[in-house]
Amino acid sequence: MYWGGWIGSHLTGTEAPWDLNAITTFEQHAGKELSLVHFSSPFANCYGSPCSNYNFPGGEFTKIRNQGAFPVFSWASNALPSDGDQSAYQLSDIIAGRHDAYITAWATAAKNWGHPFFLRFNWEMNGNWFSWSEGVNGNQPGEYVAAWRHVHDIFTSVGARNTTWVWCPNLSYPGSRSLASLYPGDSYVDWTCLDGYNWNDPWKSFADLFRPSYQEITSTIAPSKPMLVGETAATETGGSKAAWISGMFSSLATEFPKIRGLQWFEKYDANPGGPVMDWPIESSPSATAAFAAGIQASRYKANTSGKADGLTPIVAPTP
Repeated sequence: MYWGGWIGSHLTGTEAPWDLNAITTFEQHAGKELSLVHFSSPFANCYGSPCSNYNFPGGEFTKIRNQGAFPVFSWASNALPSDGDQSAYQLSDIIAGRHDAYITAWATAAKNWGHPFFLRFNWEMNGNWFSWSEGVNGNQPGEYVAAWRHVHDIFTSVGARNTTWVWCPNLSYPGSRSLASLYPGDSYVDWTCLDGYNWNDPWKSFADLFRPSYQEITSTIAPSKPMLVGETAATETGGSKAAWISGMFSSLATEFPKIRGLQWFEKYDANPGGPVMDWPIESSPSATAAFAAGIQASRYKANTSGKADGLTPIVAPTP
């Protein structure tokens, strides 16, 4: 399995990959070098006028690759501020080609960078908290898949075959959108993915959280695809975080064979109006020790990016 995290600013004052010391500090705490580094960007910054688009982050990708890891990039078809007007970033705008020039330039830069990376496009689409989900921001049923395919087709047209497409819903919950209705199809997806957290609402093990959605995806929606855990973590409130982490590693070894990549959400974070959540492994010495103990298993690969290169997607490591 590949492994890594979305590493916040709490370790050094600046998030990875802008500060490589954040990566090495996390590796020191884990006792192992990672093989995935996760970060994100929307299409544009609209804090000023006019909006400015975010270019392909080739410099940051190169930093990650030089660390011996694959970039995992979450790319969102919206603009900052995320709670601002998103009417120019409806799924129908993507389908109609209104962002084609930007997407084509980004995809061309990705091809020219020339190394494999994971692209987690418009994630957690089965929820209602992001502007690219159906049912919000004027988005209609069926438009998510059409928008995904449109963007994917642009990448194909420019030859950006080093893009590994990651389809990453949130764990299903009562009232969430049907996963099957949002799946773009096997020819448009390289890896599936799931995001899920133990919020203590109620307290649930990793296996209890992930099992239903994992089984649906791997048995009926995309049984031929490897899966990545895009984001996961647990709180210290309500139970033993260390025991939860140890249980996660045990479950991954026995119950979830299609999961071939694990990313810890190594950030303090909060929903709007909510408490800051203690997701990082450094929330307690026992949590840090549990993570370090679990990640030592030989199945968790370190320094792998040098073994795969060129205009080709990333394949799952051999079990």
